[in-house]
Amino acid sequence: MTVQTLTTDILILGAGGAGLFAALHAKKANPGLDVTIAVKGLLGKCGCTRMVQGGYNVALSPEDSVERHFMDTIEGGGWLNDQDLAWLLVETAPKRIRELESELGCFFDRNPDGTVHQKAFAGQTFDRTVHKGDLTGIEIINRLSEQVWRRDVHRLEDHRALDLIPSADGSGLAGVLMLDMRTGELLMVRARATLLATGGGPTMYRYHTPSGDKSCDGLAMALRAGLPLRDIEMVQFHPTGLLAGEGTRMTGTVLEEGLRGSGGWLTDSDNKRFMFDYDKRGERATRDIVSRSIMDRIRKGFASPHGGVYIEMGHLGPERVRREFKGMVERCADCGFDLAAGRVEVIPTAHYMMGGVEFKPDCTTELPGLYTAGEDTGGVHGANRLGGNGVANSTVFGGIAGDIMGARTMATGALPDPDQAAIDAARERAFAPFGRPSGGKPGDLPEMRERLYNIMWNDVGILRTAETLARGTAALEQLARDIADCGVAGDSRRYNLTWMDRLNLENLTLVSRAICAAADSRRDSRGAHFREDFPQTSDLADSTYTSVRLGGDRLQVASEKVAFTRVRPGESLLVPAEDKKSRASAYPAAAWFS
Repeated sequence: MTVQTLTTDILILGAGGAGLFAALHAKKANPGLDVTIAVKGLLGKCGCTRMVQGGYNVALSPEDSVERHFMDTIEGGGWLNDQDLAWLLVETAPKRIRELESELGCFFDRNPDGTVHQKAFAGQTFDRTVHKGDLTGIEIINRLSEQVWRRDVHRLEDHRALDLIPSADGSGLAGVLMLDMRTGELLMVRARATLLATGGGPTMYRYHTPSGDKSCDGLAMALRAGLPLRDIEMVQFHPTGLLAGEGTRMTGTVLEEGLRGSGGWLTDSDNKRFMFDYDKRGERATRDIVSRSIMDRIRKGFASPHGGVYIEMGHLGPERVRREFKGMVERCADCGFDLAAGRVEVIPTAHYMMGGVEFKPDCTTELPGLYTAGEDTGGVHGANRLGGNGVANSTVFGGIAGDIMGARTMATGALPDPDQAAIDAARERAFAPFGRPSGGKPGDLPEMRERLYNIMWNDVGILRTAETLARGTAALEQLARDIADCGVAGDSRRYNLTWMDRLNLENLTLVSRAICAAADSRRDSRGAHFREDFPQTSDLADSTYTSVRLGGDRLQVASEKVAFTRVRPGESLLVPAEDKKSRASAYPAAAWFS
């Protein structure tokens, strides 16, 4: 098959907050550059930023501070964060929120005096979450998309990235092999700089919040390119995913954090409000604690009819709930539930990946020519992301990546030649299913997805042990072999959804294996990672992060010391009065369950 070629100065993979911000900043830094965005779906209609409900964390109030936001982020992250990255996040967020409002046209909710309204989110010592009702992500992505459409930015929509292609001389990245999903034809995009901003998307779990097209493509490509993934075992489960029963796509979608932040209750089948049995902050504890508490309550026999627990808001006043959480009330009503006055069943749902590609504050990776930003990255959030820090992460580092790529990329000189052997290998991997007898295998894809759901939910989920992880490792390796043997019926490559599902499963299974390997290597409990056989948090001063690489078909896991570049465990950047308040919600030891 002939491979078409396209050249561009900057190639951006992904059209969420990170990718769109990068495009705008790159064009601003160097208007003469040719910038191309490649997206698996349609620009403005895909990506996880659009799905953000809660809001954007930023220190704006005179009573708040960047230092307090930083300490909340570090303590919430279990002291695993790359502190330079975390500081860059909180320091740049005020600049970025002003940019969103004054330059890009976002309208955030206001107080009566005209100041930006900031609501409470769990795990924070100050109410600093800027929002647009409970539909913040739609507001941000709509404005970003409008600005990109106005500019000379080329778009490759319905194009899926298959693999990162190194240069023939080994000097760095030459570009990306893409698949035009509309035609089924291959396109080699050669670029001087490439940004990996495809987002995470932990859709390998039975209950998950991202849309089904999210399949960890960027992380899988990074692994195949030999890049290390940091803390990939840290998968965040949002405590309150809607539990609407089988046969509905609404199951797993988030009921946002602001519900608990504003005073919502979590209750079990005995109508007991149980969170204060696990943490003194009750429902406002961090997401990892609340998720584990819910699962413990379910396991002890206090589950709702569909196997979850309940969230209740009626005690706050139905009219207030309808006014402040209009989107959530309508979402629940569509499924037959009354959030404003009744009880709604919820269950923890896979939401965000704290782990990802190791990168530096300038968004570079160890592969020259490849930059990364957003949920494809690891290190910013440590072991647990605070609600509201996700969209801040995407926009902060997306903007930085755009600035750096725009400043460093020169629209002159020859582009590096791609490695033809790497192109051939990527093509063979992608098209291999058409060369195999189907033998009923296409019908097995839904079964394989169910197997993946069961493995990850039961063995590599919220509560982990050496036994479950060993079982998960073996099952995932067998699943990977079965997927590799699975053919695709027919020969049509145009919008072949069975083929796309096959490619999605391949990527999800590879990243699932990395999650399992890293989880097995970490012999303590920290943030989103809880080992029932190692329930205590190890000495924070000796904290290590995991680094996973793919060598051949084997995953190799290393442990690296966390560098405390700004503050050490037991210390604080806050003045004594602030410090006292902050330590009241400091990261606790993980030994709650009997």
